[in-house]
Amino acid sequence: MTEDSCVLRELDEDGVLLATLNRPKKKNAFHDPQWDALAECLDQAREDPAVAVVVLTGAGGNFSSGVDLSAFVGERPPPRADGKPSAYHACVDSVFDFDKPLLAAVRGVAVGGGCTLAVASDIVYVGDSLRMRLPFANLGLVPEIASSYTLQAAIGRQRANELMFTAEWIDADRAVEMGLAARRYPDDRVLDETLSKAREIAQWPVSALRGIKQTMQVAHRQGIETARKAEDEAMNRLAGSPENIEAVTAFMQKREPDFKQFRKR
Repeated sequence: MTEDSCVLRELDEDGVLLATLNRPKKKNAFHDPQWDALAECLDQAREDPAVAVVVLTGAGGNFSSGVDLSAFVGERPPPRADGKPSAYHACVDSVFDFDKPLLAAVRGVAVGGGCTLAVASDIVYVGDSLRMRLPFANLGLVPEIASSYTLQAAIGRQRANELMFTAEWIDADRAVEMGLAARRYPDDRVLDETLSKAREIAQWPVSALRGIKQTMQVAHRQGIETARKAEDEAMNRLAGSPENIEAVTAFMQKREPDFKQFRKR
């Protein structure tokens, strides 16, 4: 097993690459180095002929708690050499450009970007301890990773709206019932079961797997790109707003946010 910043990689003889988000003390929350590490992992896996399938999981009993809010403290990072607006954008590009099967083994917390990253995967298997949430309303923000489209495509408009507007918690049973996950397993089995399914997939020609993924995605490509553009525009408008600042401050102070103060008659 090799470590690249915040993502561990392990490729087996069957062509299955296990990519593990590795910030367990932060519940694998994303900061710029982890976004970049995952982007590099997927880009290299895409080009590596030895890789047929990627399985994404998280270290320490959690998938990911989303964006590391503490990482926003400090100066804005300098412009990137790759021309991408941010490490987040570079990673999302890599996720949607990845043209081989991407499976996710998700247990524990999968919040915000942790949830939307799972939704962007091709197949999701969850553990009994799953606690999934789309907290964008609670943060005074909008969805990310094209989830304003991918969530509706996965579970339908009514259910997607309910989850987005309420920011309610989703357990393993409900995730499977709604179609957010294919199956649930005990926590101590979910990764092994996901790897087993990945090996079952990896036995077939990579050219066929790529072709299948392309045909499965072609009808969604325009919707994903449109959603990403709309999300970026809305996020730029709302990030740093009084409501968003109140949400982040309340999170840091471990209290409930008070949004009623911003309502005008």
